[in-house]
Amino acid sequence: MRKNSLALVLLAIGLGLPLAACQDTKARQENDQLRAQVAQLQKENSDLTTRVDGLAKENSDLSAENEKLKAQIPHPKKKAAAKKKKKHAHSNS
Repeated sequence: MRKNSLALVLLAIGLGLPLAACQDTKARQENDQLRAQVAQLQKENSDLTTRVDGLAKENSDLSAENEKLKAQIPHPKKKAAAKKKKKHAHSNS
């Protein structure tokens, strides 16, 4: 009985080690994939940051040009509204 128990323990250890190694390998593969994804996201973030900076500069330039063009538009002078007196017809009674 003791030999059977010892054999079962050894068998469990013998089967458990490769299974644990397999799970460890899967975890490493997953970690490698996640690292690759993080690296890709960091690259995209850098590219987008550069694009945002370029668009912000372009927006600033266009706003300055817009203000310059607005200043060139002649504004018509508003005429003062002349008050007209209403003529009341006087009734002759």
